[in-house]
This record gives sequence, structure tokens and C-alpha cells, in this order.
Amino acid sequence: MQILKSEIQPVRTENDIVAVRQGVRKWAVEIKCSLVDQTKVVTAASELARNLLIYGGGGDVHLEHLRDGMRNGLRVVFEDQGPGIPDIELALKDGFTSGKGMGLGLGGAKRLVNDFDIQSAPGKGTRITIVKWR
Repeated sequence: MQILKSEIQPVRTENDIVAVRQGVRKWAVEIKCSLVDQTKVVTAASELARNLLIYGGGGDVHLEHLRDGMRNGLRVVFEDQGPGIPDIELALKDGFTSGKGMGLGLGGAKRLVNDFDIQSAPGKGTRITIVKWR
């Protein structure tokens, strides 16, 4: 698998979440994702960028255009140095929330993309990687 292009977007404010959504949409269009797939990956990225800001205290979002054989993909990595997630399995369950949300964020984001990986530990921050293939 090759990384054809990459970019880092910092997330420190609400405006940065908007910039992440716009960047993900632009990249999804560039790799010729369908409108439905564009919407799915932008929705997942928006939720994860919001979590990055609210729960992780901010961090960085890495956008990568992937090529694996004949297929193109968009990988988006969300990294923070926040408090981490003590129970990842619980956090992925619908209805679980550590804040005031509806508890659909992580599990919902996972269902919207082709590949989803989360690495986190208390005091170590969180790294979530999503990939949408075309």
C-alpha cells in the first residue's frame, strides 16, 4: 500500500472541526467517492474530530490518500494526548457516553467506514484510524 499524498490539520477550536470536514470532503471527491460515501466519511470524521477536541483536549488529524493495487482510499487518523479511553469495548457500544452526548459517536463512526482502528490507554491519549475505500 502506498501513501500518495498526506496532510496534517490541527484541531484546537470548533472552527478546526469545520476545516477537517471540508478537507475530508475535498479528498473524498478527489478519489472519486460516491456522494453517499463522501457523506459517510465526512460524518465519521466530523464526529471523531469533535471527540478529539472535547474529550482529548485537541490534537491532530492526518489525511492520507492511499493506493492499494487498483483501489484508492482515504485514511484519516485522529491523535490526541488526552486522558485516553479506559474501556474501548464499552466506549464502542451504542448508548455509552462519557459526556452529555447520545452515545452514538465511536460505534456510529465505525459503521460508516470500511476500516476502523482505535488505540488508547488511560493517560496515554487516543489514536483512531479510519479508512474509506473507493
